[in-house]
Amino acid sequence: MIPDSDAIVVYVTYQGTPQSRFDRHYYIDHHLPLVMKAWRPYGLDHAAAFFPATAQDGTIAICECRFRNLAAADAAFGSAEASAVMADVHHFTDLVPERARAVPL
Repeated sequence: MIPDSDAIVVYVTYQGTPQSRFDRHYYIDHHLPLVMKAWRPYGLDHAAAFFPATAQDGTIAICECRFRNLAAADAAFGSAEASAVMADVHHFTDLVPERARAVPL
């Protein structure tokens, strides 16, 4: 499958230690569906969570969000629904999410 050249991938990462509070089940079962419901109308096509295979300091979770294009990503993160998505973070972690846009090589 050849990706859409206008598509944008945003990675939301959480940096911590194995002792950091991060409820993976809540994240997968509640937060990701909230993200999809809130941002699909703006052009979010897919969201997936990834976790390291072994417990270690550093990145403890990654969410990959694929948007139709840059305008869709900007609209989603700037939307009224974004506040509900961000307000949900405290339910699964005390860590601060970091965002980075991926650029194809």
